[in-house]
Amino acid sequence: MTTIIAGGFDNIVPAQAAIKRLQDGGVSLDHICTFRVNPPGMHDRTPIGGDHEKSAGARHAEDGASQGATAGAAAGIAMGAVATPFFGPAGMAVGMAAGAYAGSLVGAMKGTGDEVQPGHQDVRPAEVMVAVNAGSGALGTKEIVSLFEECGAWQVESAEGRWEDGVWADFDPVSYPHLIGGSDQGMARPAA
Repeated sequence: MTTIIAGGFDNIVPAQAAIKRLQDGGVSLDHICTFRVNPPGMHDRTPIGGDHEKSAGARHAEDGASQGATAGAAAGIAMGAVATPFFGPAGMAVGMAAGAYAGSLVGAMKGTGDEVQPGHQDVRPAEVMVAVNAGSGALGTKEIVSLFEECGAWQVESAEGRWEDGVWADFDPVSYPHLIGGSDQGMARPAA
């Protein structure tokens, strides 16, 4: 096992700048690797796989949607009955459809609420990752972290892992990173 320091970047441009600075600091390309982390829920779309087939937070969404649709349709019938004198039989149908749609949406969202907590992320966000074998000795951990932050890494993490053939061999895209720095220091990135 070796210490690996990795920086997460929004795109390839600052990641390439970090790679150049690492090389200028004496880190060999054999001790640097870069890769793209797919958005949460899509990590299995890579040849090595590694993610879940569907989001854990969506586990009860289907049940919530059907319960919400039923409740919404009932409310829509009641509202449609009030609208029938003004709009005729179409008023009841429109009321029922609108109620079912709104109820299914609310029910689906409510069904995901028991797994997903606001401000908490169980998997990594989409990012361009630059990883460095800190055991190479060219730069110290603090220097690598500072370099990543200066180049715009929104998060910097440390891991104990296997470095083989110039890559972080046991990287797990659904593991929670051990954050040690970055511009957001693990907080949710602002919407672009």
